[in-house]
Amino acid sequence: NTGAAVIICPGGGYGILASSHEGEDVALALNKAGIAAFVLKYRLPNDKIMVDKKIGPLQDVQQAFKLVRSRAREWNLDVNKIGVMGFSAGGHLAASAAAHYNQAVIDNPESTNIRPDFQILLYPVISFTDSLTHLGSRTNLIGNAPAPEQIKFYSNELQVTKQSPPAFIVHAQDDRTVKAENSIQFYLALMKNAVPGQLIIYPKGGHGFGMNNPTTTDRWMEQCLNWMRSNTWIN
Repeated sequence: NTGAAVIICPGGGYGILASSHEGEDVALALNKAGIAAFVLKYRLPNDKIMVDKKIGPLQDVQQAFKLVRSRAREWNLDVNKIGVMGFSAGGHLAASAAAHYNQAVIDNPESTNIRPDFQILLYPVISFTDSLTHLGSRTNLIGNAPAPEQIKFYSNELQVTKQSPPAFIVHAQDDRTVKAENSIQFYLALMKNAVPGQLIIYPKGGHGFGMNNPTTTDRWMEQCLNWMRSNTWIN
């Protein structure tokens, strides 16, 4: 047990949850490295069950951080080594958690820290701008005709500050579902704000490859663990 923990947000375009190859499989790999893993089965945006579907998933990831930190002692976790990981639309949710930790959309009377200590983003939907977004994810979360302020709020490359958590980002250049420019623009925003980041762009791999990009012998998980070691989140 390293004391580190990761809250995992599976992808699925805010329409489904790919909770096996972008959830449980990843959790088991993290466990082998001594990292506690929590697969977040966040609610999918739906006006029928939510007062405001635009914040439903964000509420759930913030609640997850509140829960994990409040029980850190019980679970032998270090409250300063709790990060978030997300794939595709789950990457958007993870990046949103890292962007909006100062804007709680949950009840938090204890003022529990809901800021991720680090973020790990796999082929993430980062931007909701017309030129970069994955339209299905944007429509499912904020509707067909979103207000400009909602597009800006959920365009995470526009929300990076000097206080943003460090990031490890992986994408494939030939991703036709979520443009690799999402990750590139996010990385550039990190650089502009002097936030540590590592970006891996594979030439091929497409979208949704989970832990194993079949076009390369490289394993991003190994690089991710090395990145975590270099930042002393794990030994």
